[in-house]
Amino acid sequence: MGVDLVEIGNYETEQLINAITKIADLLRKCWGVAGAGIISSNLARTKNGKTVVFNPTVPGKRVYALFGFVSINDFSEQLRALDRDVMILINDVAKVVHDEVYRWALGDHGQCNKNLGAAFLMVFRIGDFSEVQKKKQVATEKLFRESSKGSTKRAANLRNRHPTGLSIGRSPLINRKGTRADVEGQLQLTSLPGIQAFTDRALLGMLKSFAGVHRDKQLTTVWKNDFRLSAGVSAYHVDIIYGMDAGWAVEGAVGSEYKIDATYLSPHVNMASRMMSATRQYDVTILLSKAVEELLSRPCRKKLRHLDTVYVKGSKVKQEIFTYDARYHGADFFLFERTPEQADHDAEAYSPNIWEHDRDLMAMRQHVSDEFTEAYHAGLKQYLAGRWEEAYRHLERADGIMLETVLSDGYLEYEMEQLEERIRDRRDQSEDVVQIRNQIGDGACRTLMAYMERRQLIPPDDWDGVRGLASK
Repeated sequence: MGVDLVEIGNYETEQLINAITKIADLLRKCWGVAGAGIISSNLARTKNGKTVVFNPTVPGKRVYALFGFVSINDFSEQLRALDRDVMILINDVAKVVHDEVYRWALGDHGQCNKNLGAAFLMVFRIGDFSEVQKKKQVATEKLFRESSKGSTKRAANLRNRHPTGLSIGRSPLINRKGTRADVEGQLQLTSLPGIQAFTDRALLGMLKSFAGVHRDKQLTTVWKNDFRLSAGVSAYHVDIIYGMDAGWAVEGAVGSEYKIDATYLSPHVNMASRMMSATRQYDVTILLSKAVEELLSRPCRKKLRHLDTVYVKGSKVKQEIFTYDARYHGADFFLFERTPEQADHDAEAYSPNIWEHDRDLMAMRQHVSDEFTEAYHAGLKQYLAGRWEEAYRHLERADGIMLETVLSDGYLEYEMEQLEERIRDRRDQSEDVVQIRNQIGDGACRTLMAYMERRQLIPPDDWDGVRGLASK
């Protein structure tokens, strides 16, 4: 009988553990990466030695993270065409995006926090304020130790100038009580141990999802040939856009006792959304803020392109914006398909060299030549300096180089190939030809050229190399 009771007890314990595991997994999936912390902090709340009644609307906590928005472009048109079936399309895209983000972030470091219609907020959580401060302090102390080996005096000076290990070059603000105020930018993330690999992985999750969407059989066969989306005119392609920013946010629950959402509130979350929206203005796949660019590894940064310097809508912050050039036109991602096990191994074996040899990354950038990059950078330099006539010539040349690269290397789809000679002939301004020319040329070149054209290639008198974006 004793043995039976032990077996029954073990069985009940096992069932209880299974139930708790399922509940925890459900909470994570429903609330995203912020949910577990909110639940645990509530369960730990006590008063007079007793557990307090569960209250989800408690103060949030400040965290540091990379924020990424992913969205299906032109979603309103797809919603009208598909009606209730649009949910199937969203979930097909979500599966690919979630898989790749989770894979490259190595688990809970990067997850989808919430869905906003056809957009997904991805959060790559670096840590809460105290965790990041501790990592920063360890890194700073290591720097001081290494500096002291070469120059004890120099290390002492550094300590005197930056006793808290906060950002170099920033003066801490003092609040009304005379204590040090915590301000945006006070803690620089660039010196955190492992931050470059962490940020590389976040960007790789985005880019790998782009490749995945364009080789997923459901998205490239069933939806591609859906008559409601193509209207019998041309094959439909799922178009995904991305935006990223880095910084702090308040992580917590928003709502009431009736309904709550675990979320992140921050200007950096808003900036990531603005980056995603601005991809449409430059006709690119992804936009990264300067805050993200400076956290990436050097091999990755060499592949990025500085597109412009702007004030995004609703912000007065001067923002350098960057893109990783990525296209699906002419790229056969099916050739580089990997099994889930192989893809997991690729993620685990990450090194900065991936930016030089990964076949997905190379395929999506195959339309970018060194000649184009040189011409674009020359145009951008003159544009920012206010020499717009010279800038226009460089950018027009860069656009022409990309156009010729696509035509010469055979990256056109079959129906476009029939118009190749007309595309090359700049005198041909037929609507169908201009549309293809815009599609295979460089959107950033055309955006800057159009901006300068509207002002007759004359910069404003107060031009300082920054322009405001007209829309969100």
